[in-house]
Amino acid sequence: MASAFDGGNVTDRAANEISDLFVIGGGINGCGIARDAAGRGLSVVLAEQGDLAQGTSSASTKLFHGGLRYLEYFEFRLVREALEERETLLTAMPHISWPMRFVLPYSPDMRFESDTPTSRLLSLVMPWMKGRRPAWLIRLGLFMYDNLGGRKILPGTRKLDLRTDPAGKPLKPGFRLAYEYSDCWVQDSRLVVLNARDAEARGATILTGTEVIEARRDNGIWLIATDGPDGPATYRARALVNAGGPWVAQVVHDVAHIDTREGVRLVRGSHIVTPRLYDHDRSYFFQGTDGRIIFAIPYEQDFTLIGTTDQDHDGPPSEAYCTDEERDYLCDFASQYFARPVTAADVVWTFSGVRPLYDDGAKSATAATRDYVLSLDEAGGAPLLNVFGGKITTYRRLAESALARLASHFPQAGGKWTAGVPLPGGDFPVNGVADLIDRLRRDYPFLTEAWATRLVRNYGTEARLILGTATTPADLGPDFGASLTGAEIDWLISREYARGINDILWRRTKLGLHLTPAQVAALDDYLTQALPARAAG
Repeated sequence: MASAFDGGNVTDRAANEISDLFVIGGGINGCGIARDAAGRGLSVVLAEQGDLAQGTSSASTKLFHGGLRYLEYFEFRLVREALEERETLLTAMPHISWPMRFVLPYSPDMRFESDTPTSRLLSLVMPWMKGRRPAWLIRLGLFMYDNLGGRKILPGTRKLDLRTDPAGKPLKPGFRLAYEYSDCWVQDSRLVVLNARDAEARGATILTGTEVIEARRDNGIWLIATDGPDGPATYRARALVNAGGPWVAQVVHDVAHIDTREGVRLVRGSHIVTPRLYDHDRSYFFQGTDGRIIFAIPYEQDFTLIGTTDQDHDGPPSEAYCTDEERDYLCDFASQYFARPVTAADVVWTFSGVRPLYDDGAKSATAATRDYVLSLDEAGGAPLLNVFGGKITTYRRLAESALARLASHFPQAGGKWTAGVPLPGGDFPVNGVADLIDRLRRDYPFLTEAWATRLVRNYGTEARLILGTATTPADLGPDFGASLTGAEIDWLISREYARGINDILWRRTKLGLHLTPAQVAALDDYLTQALPARAAG
C-alpha cells in the first residue's frame, strides 16, 4: 500500500521542529485538549478536516447537564463529575452559558423502560408498581441531582402545581404535578471555537480544512502527513492524540494503521426546531414509556428546540440527518405533553449528530455508556491517545485526564489550570450579563435590546472589539439582516476561523434561522469577495 510519505511530493513544514502534541480533530474534545496542553507549556498542533465543531460538537442539545436519566443506570461517577463541572464551566463562560430551569411533569400513570438497573431493582422490591415510578423516587433522584455535585450557584429543586403555575398552561390538563430543577444552557459550537482561540493564544497552531492522511511512528516520534488549504505537508510530534469523534476508529485503523479490539458505537441524536411553543423562559424534561427522555427548550428567541433521539447509526458520520421517522417520533413524543399537538408542518429546521460512544456491549443505544474512555497505545515509544465517547459537559475534565495519561512523557508540563479560567469574552461575573448589555447600549445607543443581547451572548466583553468606534449602524458595514453586519463577518473570518457561509450562519451563530434567502445570497456574495482578499492579505 502506497504511503503519503513516499514519492517526495510532500512539503515538510516542520523539518527542524517537533511539537509535543499533534491533535487530530477540531471538536470539543480536541480543542479542549489543545487548550489545556498549550496552557501547560506544551507545543501543540491541531488539525481539523473541515470546520471546527462541524460534526457532533455543533449537534448537541446545547446543555451543560449532569444527565438526570443516567442515575437510572447507576452511573453515579459520571453524573457527579458532570454536575461538578456545570458551575465550573459557567463561571468561565457566562456569555455563552447560563442557568436554565427545567420542568419535569409527573403523572402516577407513567410507565417506564423495564430494562434499566433501577427498573429491575424496583420490580424485585415493589412488583405491584408494574413499571410505574412513584413520586418519591423521582424526588429522590432530584435530591441526588441537587447534592452530588456540590451545587453553589444554581437553585435547587422545587415542586410545582401545574394548575396554577404558568409552566402548566401549554401542557395537557392531566398533568398537575411537576418538579423544577436546574441545569445550564451552552452554545456548543461557540464553546469549541473559543477553546481553539484560547489554545492558539497560548501558542497552539490550529489548522482547519486540513485532513490527516497518514500517521506513522519513526524513531520514537510521529510523522503526520496532512493535506490542507496550502497543499500537502508533514508534521512531527512526540505524541499523537486521536480526538476524531465519530471518525476515531477510522483514524486508528486507516490513518495510524493500528489494530485494536476497542471499538466505537455510533449513535445518532436528532433534533427538531419549531416556532416557539410557549411564552415563558423555562425548559421541559419529558419522560417517555420507551425509556427515552426529550427536552423542549426555548431557542434563539423565536423558536423551541426539541430533542434528542437515540438511534444506532450506520454509514458515514458526515451523512447523519434527522429522518422522517425521527422527526415524527419527536413530534409525537412532545404531543403527549403539549395541549396543542406538534406536527411535522411545525418543523422549520432539523439537525443531527453522531455520538462516538465507547462500545461497551450495551443492548441498546439508549443504554450505552456516555462516559469517556481514554486508550493509550505506547508501542514503539511514541504514544497514541485515543479518545472514545464523552459528553460536552465533561470536556474539560476529559482534557485534564488526557494530559494525566500522557504526563510521564512530558515531565516538563505544568499542572492543572483550566478550572474557572475565562474563555475569550468571558471575563465578567456570572451575574453580570444584564449589566454588560446595559453598558453596551449606553456606549452604542444605536443598538436595540435584542441586538445588544445577541452580541453579549455570543461575544461577551469582546463585543466592543467588533463594534469598535462605530456611532451608527452604517459604520459597521453591510447589513445582512437579523443584526448581522460586515464588521461581525470580518471578525468571524479574522478571529474565529470562519471560511464559509455555513460556518457563520449555523455554527458561529444560528442566524440561518432568521435570514431570508435574499439575505443569505447577499452574504454569500460578500464572502466570495472577503475570503480571497483575506487570504491574499
